[in-house]
Amino acid sequence: MHSLSLKAISSAMGLGFLLSMLFFIEQNLVAALANAPENRLVKGTAYHWDLLLIAVINMGLSLFGMPWIHAAYPHSPLHVRALAHVEERVENGHIYETIVNVKETRLTTLGASILVGFSLLLLPVPLQWIPKPVLYGLFLYIALTSIDANQLFERLALLFKDQASYPPTHYIRRVPQRKIHYFTGLQILQLLLLCAFGMSPLPYMKMIFPLIMIAMIPIRYERVDCMQVGPAGWESRGAGAGTSCLLPD
Repeated sequence: MHSLSLKAISSAMGLGFLLSMLFFIEQNLVAALANAPENRLVKGTAYHWDLLLIAVINMGLSLFGMPWIHAAYPHSPLHVRALAHVEERVENGHIYETIVNVKETRLTTLGASILVGFSLLLLPVPLQWIPKPVLYGLFLYIALTSIDANQLFERLALLFKDQASYPPTHYIRRVPQRKIHYFTGLQILQLLLLCAFGMSPLPYMKMIFPLIMIAMIPIRYERVDCMQVGPAGWESRGAGAGTSCLLPD
């Protein structure tokens, strides 16, 4: 520590701040997805308490040079899905799945953490024998299985369907078709921008990733949140001066 210059310490603090923002964003996003209303969880949320525990645990891990932990996507929402009692229902000829209830228990996460700890006994052999493409294939499978319940990909599929065959989801009933495609296009552009920075081979480009996510907050409020479905149709909400909100056709 004494051999580091003030410039190096300041640079490390800046990079650490960006990393802490990434942890903050991802932890809250994953927690919000896991506690989504459609999951029908009974026990209350504890976003601040969870974030505090993550911070304290990661401080201890940093002192020993160990990897940090935080809620991860898609593992956490898939864990909720695995504990859920799901029923298939038919509405207007379309089959969809709905969660009836979820077995809310800490035993599954505790058991998974214990098994992860036991995996250290398998180092360096035989875990080193597993080829990296096998691990990449596993992660790809987890990502693809989570697409099924992703609303973005559901709305993206609407571009290739006839309007008469649209599923009877709530937003299709209330929102004009053009507005749905406009919103989907905005999300795709934001996703491509995030992928460009998050998957960049340059290490410092990845550190800008949290700033890009924060910079999208004004887009969320100025271009998306100004739209609301009211009793008489579409109306403007929360639009500042000069903001071009989407109005009904």
